[in-house]
Amino acid sequence: MDVAMNNPKPFLSGITGKQVIVKLKWGMEYKGYLVSVDRYMNLQLHSTDEYIDNCHTGSLGEVLIRCNNVLYIRECDDDRLDTM
Repeated sequence: MDVAMNNPKPFLSGITGKQVIVKLKWGMEYKGYLVSVDRYMNLQLHSTDEYIDNCHTGSLGEVLIRCNNVLYIRECDDDRLDTM
């Protein structure tokens, strides 16, 4: 598996305002618009949907995610939107 390493601060600044997918250590995924990131890398999302085992479990609206729960964050691409 080929993974590109990025400095997280410029990466997070670059995706602020865009739709992202955040996967937590516990397996849940959240799809929403990244509003802000603080200096500890806590995340604020709006228009957020929750997915467990790739099944939509509900719309949550505004969500705050503590940094130590995040497994990864990535920009949402159109292909992934169709499968979720």
